[in-house]
Amino acid sequence: MFDPNLLNTLRKARHIVVFTGAGVSAESGIPTFRDAQTGLWKQFNATRLASPQAYRTDKALVWGWYEWRRMKALKAVPNPAHLAIVALAEHAEKLTVITQNVDDLHERAGSAGVVHLHGSLHKPRCFACARPYEFSSDIPEEPEDGRRLEPPRCVHCGGSIRPGVVWFGEVLSKTDWLRAEITISNCDVLISIGTSSLVWPAAQIPKDAIEHGATIIQINPDETALDKIARYNLRGKAGDILPRLVEAIKTAG
Repeated sequence: MFDPNLLNTLRKARHIVVFTGAGVSAESGIPTFRDAQTGLWKQFNATRLASPQAYRTDKALVWGWYEWRRMKALKAVPNPAHLAIVALAEHAEKLTVITQNVDDLHERAGSAGVVHLHGSLHKPRCFACARPYEFSSDIPEEPEDGRRLEPPRCVHCGGSIRPGVVWFGEVLSKTDWLRAEITISNCDVLISIGTSSLVWPAAQIPKDAIEHGATIIQINPDETALDKIARYNLRGKAGDILPRLVEAIKTAG
């Protein structure tokens, strides 16, 4: 049973922002970044594979790991949480998804205009000239666990292609960050889902939304740094809570 005030807040909202983290993708079977190594990959520290320096040192090792992650993401399917976000958009005047996730499950579920703060596994670019690189539409075989793979070459300059994600030591895309800032400055409700609220600067998003007068709703199975400032804390899995929440809004309306 949901608080009637919560349902009323969502029904009256002009602009809802849904802010998602790794917990949402994890419910589709995609390993979170910090536990992503299995099998042979256990011998590597994820944080040491996710930096420009790591790529310069061993391109085949880093590209192989990211291709392994990309294949995991391509074989995953949107879960009830992704689908419920799409359904919620049908009952909202405006809804925008801002995500820290680097997969495309939101888009495959039907969400449009998703802001990817940390980039995308599916949008690689040249390490030298930064021009985008297009993957084949065919889904290749998943690389063997721990396998090194030489990255493809840029057709423009011959440089090595790198994953299209934001690595440690890199700044977020100015374009995506500006889109996120503009979005939260104009929202009246922000729903934070499946994020620890520890990774900066993304963790600043809910706090900035509060400063602009938004109501914060959090859905998470665990306590987070956001507990103290969220108006409503819904404890549990997003795939369980969100569909019920959308149904309650529909019924209440």
